[in-house]
Amino acid sequence: MKIATYNVNGVNGRLPVLLRWLEEAQPDVVVLQELKAPQEKFPESAIRDLGYDVIWHGQKSWNGVALLSRVGEIHETRRGLPGDPDPGQSRYIEAAVNGILIGGLYLPNGNPRPGPKFDYKLRWFDRLIEHAAGLLESGLPVMLAGDFNVMPTDLDVYKPERWLDDALFAPEVRAAYFRLLDQGWTDALRTLHPGEVIYTFWDYFRNAYGRNAGLRIDHLLLSPALADRLLDAQVDRHVRGWEKTSDHAPVWIELADKPKRKRAPKAKI
Repeated sequence: MKIATYNVNGVNGRLPVLLRWLEEAQPDVVVLQELKAPQEKFPESAIRDLGYDVIWHGQKSWNGVALLSRVGEIHETRRGLPGDPDPGQSRYIEAAVNGILIGGLYLPNGNPRPGPKFDYKLRWFDRLIEHAAGLLESGLPVMLAGDFNVMPTDLDVYKPERWLDDALFAPEVRAAYFRLLDQGWTDALRTLHPGEVIYTFWDYFRNAYGRNAGLRIDHLLLSPALADRLLDAQVDRHVRGWEKTSDHAPVWIELADKPKRKRAPKAKI
């Protein structure tokens, strides 16, 4: 099964790009972020015409998340994180699809730092970590996927020295990301590309895409039950080069139907 995450940066304005990529890549399940569309303006029919079931959590002008599936019905389990004091911000949607529980998220940007937006980001991250712990305790195959707005390490950002004061690279935010991983989640892309410079976002300014001056901020995190099924993880980097495209590229993983067979330990001689 092929599962992707894609920050579309405006689902209606980028709809031709989204539909082109869906037809080309043929992902089975997709999590979208930054719809920037109210609930009633989501392009449901265009997506269903490609054979996808879809649920979405819209918001006028900002945020917004959606989940698409062409491998079975989507069974929504929640929208919004527990304890969220601002349910008007559409940043989290969760559903069971084809035997996997998927949490699609758009974590706050947090700039400027310091300030109330940065404080809100840290509080949102704390709520995500608390909710994620419960998901892991369930023992189910679970995935958290989306735009986390965090570059975990120096390898994940072009010229890290220029980002030291940015909310996406702040020590507190990176520490929160690793607190999340330490629960037992696997960062799929980095696990299969441990030493590679690999980005998922390139700014529109200063020819960032042409210079490969990017960031890795879109992540797919797998519970242990799913990590054992991981076959591949890639970025569809070329999509960022299309006309009128998002500043993010789609990121996807491929999962085996069953856990990969583990080799028996060699006998000692």
